[in-house]
Amino acid sequence: MSALLHVTKHLKPYLRDAIIAVTLLSLVVGIDLVIPRLVQIIVDQGIATQNMQIIFNISLMMIGASILSALLAIGNTIFSVRVAQNFAADVRQAVYHKIQSFSFGNLDQFQTGKLLVRLTSDINQLQMVILLTLRMLTRAPLLIIGSIAIMIATNQQLATMMLLLLPFIFVLTIIFIRIAQPLFMQVQKKLDSLNHVLQENLAGVRVVKAFVRREYENTRFDKANIDLMDQSVKVARLISVLFPIMILIMNLSTLAVIWFGGLQVIGGSLTIGAILAFINYLLSIIFPLAFLAMMAGQISAGNASAQRVMEILETSPQVQDKPDAVDLSLIKGRVAFEDVSFSYGKESVEPVLQNINLIANPGQTVAILGATGSGKSSLIHLIPRFYDVSKGRVTIDGIDIRDVTQDSLRSHIGISLQVTVLFSGTIRENIQFGKADTSEEDVIAATKAAQAHEFITRFPMGYDTVIGQRGVTLSGGQKQRIAIARALLVNPRILILDDSTSVVDVETEAKIHEALEEVMKNRTSFIIAQRVSTVLNADKIVVLNQGKIVAEGSHYELMQKSPMYREIYESQLGNGGLNNE
Repeated sequence: MSALLHVTKHLKPYLRDAIIAVTLLSLVVGIDLVIPRLVQIIVDQGIATQNMQIIFNISLMMIGASILSALLAIGNTIFSVRVAQNFAADVRQAVYHKIQSFSFGNLDQFQTGKLLVRLTSDINQLQMVILLTLRMLTRAPLLIIGSIAIMIATNQQLATMMLLLLPFIFVLTIIFIRIAQPLFMQVQKKLDSLNHVLQENLAGVRVVKAFVRREYENTRFDKANIDLMDQSVKVARLISVLFPIMILIMNLSTLAVIWFGGLQVIGGSLTIGAILAFINYLLSIIFPLAFLAMMAGQISAGNASAQRVMEILETSPQVQDKPDAVDLSLIKGRVAFEDVSFSYGKESVEPVLQNINLIANPGQTVAILGATGSGKSSLIHLIPRFYDVSKGRVTIDGIDIRDVTQDSLRSHIGISLQVTVLFSGTIRENIQFGKADTSEEDVIAATKAAQAHEFITRFPMGYDTVIGQRGVTLSGGQKQRIAIARALLVNPRILILDDSTSVVDVETEAKIHEALEEVMKNRTSFIIAQRVSTVLNADKIVVLNQGKIVAEGSHYELMQKSPMYREIYESQLGNGGLNNE
């Protein structure tokens, strides 16, 4: 329950509305407790004495009380919904903003499906708990306490006899809660598994169709669905046992009231109206107890959701600005890796990068080559500080990048990542994603350099063409060229192209790199490329192998001194590289 209590701190701004909701509910409970007393008066003083005036007057009072109770209940609902909705909106905003602050390492830790469940299902669960608390969970204890107090005030002997049943009811309720809590927790976990399978399948539905894996995915979903159903059935069975027992207790209690109360009526120490009032108050005790037992599962589910939400809110970004971090002002663009080693978390057996020493002077183009898994992307991800180095340091113009703010650092860097991500909206909006206040001329210049202007203008709406989610309406090569244009538009001092032309044809790639040669003048550029032909003119070529720099230099130098580079060159372009120099 600690997690649920912890997350309720977001209720603080709406404490006034919550107090109003509880106050209105308390008045409703007070009226509900008065109604049985009015019934008692009608029976004992009206019907028993055949006094129609009393019956009429008390009936009017009951009608007025019912109308007032309804109005108060409506008010309680309005304030309760307002509090619950605002609470959920604030928690959802806090979780979303927290996710936005996460570094790449945090995002590696949390799966997309789990984050979506926390932002939707879990927060909706918390919203429901808050709503039920302000509307029902507060009502139940007030009814129980009020009913017990009035029963004792009416007839202590009969009340004592009835109260002897309460420990049994309480024990039954506690047993139910103890059994129900783990079952409801399992329901939430099964729901998480179902949501994970569903999100994963929908995100990869094209791959499923391409590899004819529909039946396999159907089986996965069916299993998760059946697991959730089976667990829900267990909960339903438990509930189906609880209610008949509660009804049995209620009927036996009613019988006891009629039996022992009837003896007192015959003896003249109790009235028939008092017996009716007792039965109503008894129901006001038993039904709320049954409701509390039922709500135990809801609260358990809410606590489980609160734990998952708090897991996000209490996770610190792995990359954070120092308290005394300063903004990185105008730079020349000298990037240096000084004895850098890097690992993805504590579970890594060995570093992904080991003892990297590399300098890129202002205006230089540095190409990075290596086999898959050699650490190329990991290396360039350290420059914008997507991850922090495990050892050593990365500097720009001699300044450790950990001593400057992340925003100011990244404002000097344009990057096109290996996995191209576009957003729903127009082509223009995607290109201007990093710099929205640019002119049309700048946008066109960037797209021309990225060899994207020609295909964009072929669309009927040109730059205002709306693309689907993640750019689904574009080809892979078109998406990559838009991503390159997006990186160029911010006019960065440091440009990073992470295998950003991997899916374009050779001719287009050659045109892109030819255009980029002009763009990259006076910029420090890092290029990861699969085709060695596109980086032959780089100022420096770095060859990575198993996280280590095994060779660096110009193409001509590497052809002479690096067997690995020569092997890469000859495997792609054929033998005779040296003779062509």
